[in-house]
Amino acid sequence: MRRRLSSEKATHAVAFCFALNHLLDAAPWARERLAPFAGESLELSAPPLPAVRLTILAAGRVAAGGAEPALVLTLRPEALAGLVRGGEHFMRAVEVAGNARLAAEIMALARHLRWDVEEDLSRIIGDVAARRVVRAGRDLAAWQADALRRLADSFADYAGEEGRLLVRRRELETLGASVAQLRDAIERLEKRIARLG
Repeated sequence: MRRRLSSEKATHAVAFCFALNHLLDAAPWARERLAPFAGESLELSAPPLPAVRLTILAAGRVAAGGAEPALVLTLRPEALAGLVRGGEHFMRAVEVAGNARLAAEIMALARHLRWDVEEDLSRIIGDVAARRVVRAGRDLAAWQADALRRLADSFADYAGEEGRLLVRRRELETLGASVAQLRDAIERLEKRIARLG
């Protein structure tokens, strides 16, 4: 992580490239896959965030800026969730325009390139502490997901049972059948009254 920072102006694109190069430095296989595309530019867009344009360098790393992009990837809001759930969900949430070969490589990298947080933390705070911090982070994330799921289940139970905000399907069908029977009975009664009158 201790790498000399360039004198480039600190922009969102420079920060993105710094983080991406950190990941690429830890994955030689990923740099090898990008190296054949040296000199090509691509643009990543994730509205409402500003677009990031970057150029692939000869060593398989990236630099901020570049010429007209050979590839434009637009991430819809569900792309981040798709990346967390798995590659297939992510790919459906990305619009691709441009170089198909480069797009395939970028998508493969997005599916398989992962940040080893524990490894980076271990250089700063040591192996044991890093392992504990990462485990605590995972436990916290799991706890939050479980709490959200329980909250949604509780609301659904309340809305369906306690609050009677929602009606169960079979109750609605029973009510519909009863209304239909009542309607038929009223029609028969009206016909009888009409015959008498």
